[in-house]
Amino acid sequence: MNAKFLGLVALVATASLLLSVASCGRDQRLVSIAIQPAVETVGSSNIPVMQNQGFQVQLRALGSYIHPPVTKDITSEVTWASNTPQMFTVDSSGLLTATGLACGGTLVSATVNTNTSAGGINSTGAIVTGYMTASVVCFTGSGGGNNTNALTLTFSGSGAGTVTSNPSGLSGTSPGPFVGAFTVGSTVQLTATGINGSNFVSWVGCDTPGTTNPCSVTMTGNRTVTVTFQ
Repeated sequence: MNAKFLGLVALVATASLLLSVASCGRDQRLVSIAIQPAVETVGSSNIPVMQNQGFQVQLRALGSYIHPPVTKDITSEVTWASNTPQMFTVDSSGLLTATGLACGGTLVSATVNTNTSAGGINSTGAIVTGYMTASVVCFTGSGGGNNTNALTLTFSGSGAGTVTSNPSGLSGTSPGPFVGAFTVGSTVQLTATGINGSNFVSWVGCDTPGTTNPCSVTMTGNRTVTVTFQ
């Protein structure tokens, strides 16, 4: 009886050891990453690209593992990157932000360098990456049944100031830039006002002399003006 019992104990111990070895040899491993949403489109053809500045969406990275098969949220564990940062930036938490500086498409990636398995076993350091596509619709200058053009306002100089437009549609305080949409052929007046002890100096890009304030801009196309404060 004792011999049979000892034999059974030895068999169970051997089976446990083999199971442990098999388990170690097949530790959980990341095989792919999916980003949600997989596609994000911002803006419209009748909205100047700059007006999309600051648009944000939170991305999620979902990792697919084997041994056993399971899907996990690994958003905080991946390295995020945008291949066109002048169009979209993405921070370490996966927050995607439109810069308002360019239109088109960009690829955003989420990467893990699997130096070890989920159980801490050394591996060959395989790189696993997932991608999503983010796009900004380019401005074509048409919308609402009336043709419009974009008027971009930038600031220069060491001072600070504000600018307002007549008709309304473009206003802002340095440092900018800012963009407004106005009907093709219309005339826009821009008034510059210094703040915090600064003074208006001049305009560049207006149809009136540089020191004239307010300045006038006729929307014969997409226009850009720069105001200087000192």
